[in-house]
Order: sequence, then C-alpha cells, then structure tokens
Amino acid sequence: MNRDIATPVRTRDILEKYGFSFKKSLGQNFLIDTNILKKIVSFAELGEESGAIEIGPGIGALTEHLARSSKKVVAFEIDQRLLPILEETLSPYSNVKIIHQDVLKADVKRVMSQEFEHIEDVMVVANLPYYVTTPIIMKLLEDHLPIRGIVCMLQKEVADRISAKPGTKDYGSLSIAVQYYTEVETVMTVPKTVFVPQPNVDSAVIRLTKRATPAVKVKDERFFFLVTKASFAQRRKTLLNNLTSQLPDGKQKKEDILAALESSGIEPSRRGETLTLEEFARLSDALYPYFQ
Repeated sequence: MNRDIATPVRTRDILEKYGFSFKKSLGQNFLIDTNILKKIVSFAELGEESGAIEIGPGIGALTEHLARSSKKVVAFEIDQRLLPILEETLSPYSNVKIIHQDVLKADVKRVMSQEFEHIEDVMVVANLPYYVTTPIIMKLLEDHLPIRGIVCMLQKEVADRISAKPGTKDYGSLSIAVQYYTEVETVMTVPKTVFVPQPNVDSAVIRLTKRATPAVKVKDERFFFLVTKASFAQRRKTLLNNLTSQLPDGKQKKEDILAALESSGIEPSRRGETLTLEEFARLSDALYPYFQ
C-alpha cells in the first residue's frame, strides 16, 4: 500500500524537498485530508473501466486516489515546477498521464480520443484553481466533450451561484449556462482548514451530470446565452432596460424587444433573476428573428 500524499506531514516533506513555494497567481491550495479526497472520488462513481480527467493535480494528492479507482487518469498541469514532483509522487501508478498544458488552451477532445481510446465512461474530477473556475467549467461544457460529468471542488460562493434557483440572489447567467447543460448537485462543503496554504474562503464540491440533451430547446444556443447574459447585466434594471442597453442595436430595436417580450408572455418590467430556463428559451427564440 502506497503512503498517501495528502497528509500534512508528507505534503510538508515533499514541498521542503523540492523547495516549492506557492504561487498566488495560480491559485494553488493543496488538500491535506485523505478522507475528503476519498469522498470526492466516490462522488464521481468511477469503475475499473472508467477514465478520469484532472485539472491542476498539484503534487498528486487527488490524482493518486483517482489512479486507484479508475483505469486511467489524464491530468493537465500548467506549473512546470510541479512536473518533477508529480513524477516522483505518482511513480507507483502506471495509469497516470500528466500533460503540461493550460487546460483552457488545450484541445481536450483530441486528448481524450488519444488517451481514452477504449474507455467509454469518462469523468472530470478536480480541485479547481479558484481564479479560473468558471472559464474552465464553461469550456468543458461548451466543447461538448464525451464525458459523463464533472465533480469539482470550487469556492463555495461559486458553487452557490451554479446551483441557484430562479428568484434567489445567487441566480444569474452562470446558473443558467451550467444548468442548461447539466444537472447540478452540491454534494459537500469543505472547510478552509484542510488546505495548505489556507484559502480565505470555504469550498464546496459540486457534481454536474451531463444531460442527454440540453434542459431547453432553443433556435440558437449562442444567442440564448447572449440574451441571458444581457438580462443580468445590471441586476436592478428591468429586462426591457437591460436588453435594450446590452443587445446589439438594442436601443434602435426597443419596439422589437417589446414585441418579443409580449409574444413570449413576459412582462417587460420583470428582472432577469425571476425568469426560469424555459422562459429564457421562449424569450431568446422570440428575439432571435429581430437580431439576424
């Protein structure tokens, strides 16, 4: 049995051996609690024939638990200083591949076709760097990757926004974008005390299960997201005000926007946060012909 990486003593020893210093700019916070890591992996429900994609493996704390629970792990690491550390800490695991690349610039679909050739079931499992959580999640969803879903640790505040329901203060364009593609569950909260260095905020683990088809059917996905973003541009403003000020040529098309709101049965005086996904779908389809 290999000695776990994610204990306070082993983590400290590894960091001291390599003289590693944390870079704030990369949002590096390493987990030092093996029970939490085991829970995160259990939420991904991996099997012997599953593949796992990890983003930001750090010194390999989560990676080794993924390696023990799946057929193959592919991890994207942006920080070159961590490569020799990972080579040592993960040496007991022949089923791990580290790719030195920024996942936001990577062609993840191509990597998957190369690395998971005979693996049907793939999950993304990651302790995401807080400063790029949202762009990473959106890239993974918008790239339409052949994955079952995502289990990730992120800032609790962002988890609250992703899982928020209409009519709440956390509900916004991020909630809609993620819920459009996936079913969202917050599966656990994680205190800041289980990290080195300790972040300033608490964390949460969310599980996003990819929907077979998006939550709502729309004429144009890109335009649907444009409308939802515009509707939340200034939260205190009404839908009519936000849409006229944010959509291309919106001020000249105010009458068209009013007509679209009327035909979709939505009061112009409502605010973006009160609309359900279905209402946004209806509204964006009604607006679409006017913005072609």
